[in-house]
Amino acid sequence: MSALPARDNRAHSAALLNIGQVLAKLKPEFPDLSSSKVRFLEDERLLSPARTESGYRKFSARDLERLKLILTLQRDHYLPLKVIRGYLADVDAGKSPSLPGPSSDIEPSMLSEDRRYTRESLITAAGASSALLDEAVSASLITAADVHGEESFSVLKALVELRKVGIEPRHLRAFRAAAEREAGLLESAVQPVVRRRESGSRARGVEVAIELSAQLDIVRTSLIRAALSKIGG
Repeated sequence: MSALPARDNRAHSAALLNIGQVLAKLKPEFPDLSSSKVRFLEDERLLSPARTESGYRKFSARDLERLKLILTLQRDHYLPLKVIRGYLADVDAGKSPSLPGPSSDIEPSMLSEDRRYTRESLITAAGASSALLDEAVSASLITAADVHGEESFSVLKALVELRKVGIEPRHLRAFRAAAEREAGLLESAVQPVVRRRESGSRARGVEVAIELSAQLDIVRTSLIRAALSKIGG
């Protein structure tokens, strides 16, 4: 990280954001984002904002886009930091890496777009009906909101496909209950990390929980495949 030059360009300086301005821009999409989370990502060598001579962080538009990409990969694709770090290192080196897993066809330029949906545009984009969205909200599969993000779109689109074979949102209430139990399990598991009296301990706890959730996904997928193998057996 380099300090900003004493003889800075006023236009360039005005374009830089302090950490409070960064949070103000990203919190609508990432409500759990905090200054400690940003500092944690910097400690993990994922971000390198410039610093003033007084030591204050200053974020460029590129830093903001990079942070948004990291947060999106964590939230929507459940990628651990070590995978994200390797991916970004390849991007920084001028390569065109693919992300592992089902999200391998997603490029940073796509993830950096601010995809927001009104109720009407969400329904249209997902090819759903107004009634299906209402049922999804009632079943706690989608959170009621005036503006929706990409996750709501993905869930609603999946529900459209599931409805074609007779699986309705009400049939999936147990999935919500199971997710809440898993979240409780993970929360208990990371409490020792969160309770440490260190800067960024809460952010580290969140990262550990994300890592553990990926392991739960492996177990869950294995169990479902084992159950499906018995069909027609």
